[in-house]
This record gives sequence, C-alpha cells and structure tokens, in this order.
Amino acid sequence: MVKKTSTTVTLVLLALSLLVGSTVRAADRQPINIPDIMGYKTLKCDFHMHTVFSDGLVWPTVRVDEAWRDGLDAIAITDHIEYQPHKDDIPTNHKRPYEIAAGAANANNIILIKAAELTRSTPPGHFNALFVTDIDALDTRGKAAPDSTTKTDDELILALEAARAQNAIVFWNHPDWQARDGGQVWFDIHTKVFDRKLVDGIEVVNGPDYYDQAFKWAIDRNLIIFGNSDVHPPVDPPAPFHENHRTITLVFAEERTIESLRDALAARRTVAWEGNQLFGKKEFLEAIIAAAVKVAPPHRQYKNTVYFEIANNSDLSLDLEKVSGPGPAAMTLPPHKTVMAKVDLNPQTNDANLSYKVTNLLTGPGENLIVSHTVSARR
Repeated sequence: MVKKTSTTVTLVLLALSLLVGSTVRAADRQPINIPDIMGYKTLKCDFHMHTVFSDGLVWPTVRVDEAWRDGLDAIAITDHIEYQPHKDDIPTNHKRPYEIAAGAANANNIILIKAAELTRSTPPGHFNALFVTDIDALDTRGKAAPDSTTKTDDELILALEAARAQNAIVFWNHPDWQARDGGQVWFDIHTKVFDRKLVDGIEVVNGPDYYDQAFKWAIDRNLIIFGNSDVHPPVDPPAPFHENHRTITLVFAEERTIESLRDALAARRTVAWEGNQLFGKKEFLEAIIAAAVKVAPPHRQYKNTVYFEIANNSDLSLDLEKVSGPGPAAMTLPPHKTVMAKVDLNPQTNDANLSYKVTNLLTGPGENLIVSHTVSARR
C-alpha cells in the first residue's frame, strides 16, 4: 500500500514537473547584458513579429517562449489586420494572438503588448499600433467616403485616429517597402499623418535592413527610433553573447512594467540594436559606453610609456578608430573581455589625451559616437 502511494506521488510530481517545464520555461534563458543607464532600466524589446494569425509560421505562445529564451523583456505580436493568408485554416480573429499568448507571457515574466499591423501598399506603407485596447476598431476597410479620390489614405487616417483614441503608440514600418525608386521615400500622406501627430516613430532598422534616411527623419522630427525583427519563421536560439541576435529596441524605462515602458517610448528613450551596430541619440550611446567600458589606471610605466587595461562588460563588441592622440590606430573591445593597451605620454604634461570614433555606434547617418579619455602617469 505504501509502495503504491509512493509510486502515485512520484508520477504526479513527474507530471507536474513536465507541465511546469512546458508552460513556464520552454528553454534556458540567456540574458542580454547591456547595462542599465542614467538611472533607467534597459529593457530589451521586439515590437514587430508575426504568427499564423497573419503571415507568420508559428503559434503565438512560441513567440513568448522565444522571447524568454532570447533574454527579452517585452514583445508585441503585430499580426496584419488586412492580410490573412492563412484564413482558410486559421479563422480571422484579430484579438486571438494576444489572448493565446497572454497566459504564457505572464508565466514567463514577459511584458506582452497588445498590438497590430496596419497593412497598406506604398504609399502609405505599413504601420504598427502598440498598446491598443480594441484591435477590431483599427479595421477601417471600406469606411472611407464613397466619393473619396484617396480611399487608401482615408482608410489609413481613420485607422490611425482609432489608434490615437486608444492612446496607442504608432510607428512606420520598413519605410523602403515597395517604394517606387527602391529606396526610402517620404510621401505627402506621411507629412499629413505626422503633422496630425497620428504617428510617433519609425523603424530605423527592420530585421537586417538599416534605413539611413529614416534615421535622419527620426532625428529631424524627434520620432521614436525603433529596431525590430519583423520575424515570420521561428527564431534561431541565441549564440554566445547574442552574436546572432534578432534586431531589437533598447528602451530606457524607470521600471520593468508595461506602464513605464510606454512612458519611455513616449519620451523617445530608445536605441536600435542590429548586428554589431547601435543606432540612437548621442546621450544614450555615451551612457551605454560609460557603463559598459572601464579603463583601469596604468599598472606599469617604462619611461614615458604606460600600460593599462580596458574592460568591456557587455554583450556588445565595440570597434574603435583613432581620431586623435598617441594611442593605437584602431582597437576592438570584444564582449566580456579585457584588452591591454599602451600609450606614450606627453613628457611636458605627463599624460595622454585619447579620442576615438566608435565605428559601430551611430548617432546619425554616417555619424559615429566620439569618446575621449585621458591617461595619466602611473602613481
């Protein structure tokens, strides 16, 4: 009798462990190590992805499992409203991706944002609406005035107005998609919706694609800088130090909550991370470098030459090119590594002023972050 009870308990515990493993933690999480800055928490976010409820290839809970595994803090499932290629197999229901994913997101401590993608030909293009409360209200097909000569534009404006009525954050996706000259084109409709404050941001990076003109528009018009995966198939597992990471947006929020996340986006506190490059405002990139890189005092001096260590405590690989000073012509600071450096001091001042361009940190199209440091004689 005791043996039977013990076996039953063992089987129950095994079943519970399998249930927990399948619903709470689908895989080991690999945190992304990019430091908190300026008193804010650095949240790692992907605001553009798809499931089988539009043209994606995975179930909504898979997106949550991937986000957990990849070290993300927040995601938005942005299935197309107007494009439903799987509708013969998956009934069109704009609310279902969020509803299906919500439980898994809560169990895995992932912030899940209710969102959708407005899908139009270019112009005007595609737009994502984040933090919506009623996705169905964004479906404005056929609601333009019957005698309208710009029906597509009217439908889009109605949809954007519906998003604004829900206090949504809206951004323009992949601005080169279907552009007439194959590049990034700002059309009259974009002036109209931005002047009406119906759109808040723009994707500077979409997947592997970087848009230099969109980066300029973001800076000139004070738009939120976004970088997102726009992923449709399954996401590959992360490599060491996330060398193969998906494109994401770094958001600098006061707290790790959905309310703080929205506030940070509205305040334009973002940086896009694609491949080995960061795209963002100078103040945020400077703060990331200051928090990630530590230059130790010289540990050895021979005549006027000093030797010192530089440690990079982040998942970022940083490429430096000399602007001025006596240091090496170029340096790479690998992730979570310490490199040795040496410089010749000025014999009159007994120090060396170094200035470097970080070639993979961009503050604007063709503009790199410049960092400076003074190395003094060993004490």
